[in-house]
Amino acid sequence: MSEKIAQLTAADFESAISSGTTPVLVDFWAPWCGPCKAIAPILEELATELDGKLKIAKVNVDDHGEIATRYSIRAIPTMLLFKGGQVAEQLVGMMPKATLKAKIAAHV
Repeated sequence: MSEKIAQLTAADFESAISSGTTPVLVDFWAPWCGPCKAIAPILEELATELDGKLKIAKVNVDDHGEIATRYSIRAIPTMLLFKGGQVAEQLVGMMPKATLKAKIAAHV
């Protein structure tokens, strides 16, 4: 895991998504999820490319199911893009880097 991608817990989730003006992309994932593993390197690249414009964080749904439940996460990987603590975009499933970056670009 990259030091650019935060691992969020129930204790720090709220402060992470609502602090500052930088949008936060939260990846809901699990260690056993193949598509989650496949998208992880793409998120690492985007964390570097969009450093200063976007924060990227992860929530392990096995360890923090209450957060996933609160946002009605039914499939993983699901990524929620937060702006000012509110969900601005929901992205579900594995997608190519160009597609993901284009969806994020509208918000950064």
